[in-house]
Amino acid sequence: MMQCGWSLLGPLQWIRYVNKQVMVKAGNDEEHRGWLLTVDPVSASLVLVTFGEEGRASVQVVMGHAVEEVQVLQEADKETTRRLQTSFLPARTCGLDPEELRRRRAGVQRWLEKNRVPVEEEGDQLRVAGVLTLAAPYGPEDCCSSNQIILDRIQKLIQNLVQSPYYPD
Repeated sequence: MMQCGWSLLGPLQWIRYVNKQVMVKAGNDEEHRGWLLTVDPVSASLVLVTFGEEGRASVQVVMGHAVEEVQVLQEADKETTRRLQTSFLPARTCGLDPEELRRRRAGVQRWLEKNRVPVEEEGDQLRVAGVLTLAAPYGPEDCCSSNQIILDRIQKLIQNLVQSPYYPD
C-alpha cells in the first residue's frame, strides 16, 4: 500500500504497480479499481483498464496530482498480462505469405544492425534494444514499447527503410 506522495515516487517505483489490479483513492473520496496499464512519467497519471464481456476493455485515467493512495489488490496472471499488452494493438491481419514475412523480418533486422541498433529474433517478432518489440508485417506502426524515445527513433529508422527502394513490398 502506498500513502501520499504518488507523484514523488517516480518511474522506478511506479513500475512495481504495472500489470497489477489496483485500488486508487483520489480526491473527493473517489475510489477507482482496475488493472494498471501504465503511468505517465510527466504527470504521474495512472491508466487503468477494466475488462468487460466479449473481450471489451474500458480505460480510465486517474490524474496523478489527485492520487492519495494506491493499493495492490491482485497480481496479473499470464493471460491477464497478455490481454493488457495486446488490448490496444491494432487488430489487423497480415495478407503476406510466411516467406515474404521472413524476408521482411530479415531485411528490417539487417537495416537495424547496419544502423548499430541491437536487435534479436524472438519467435516471429524482433526485440530491439531489449525494450521494443516489432511484429509482422514489420512496419513503423508495428513497433511496441513503453519507452517513447526509443519507439520514436526506431519508427523513424524503419520509416526510412520503408521509403527506400530496397524495402520488399
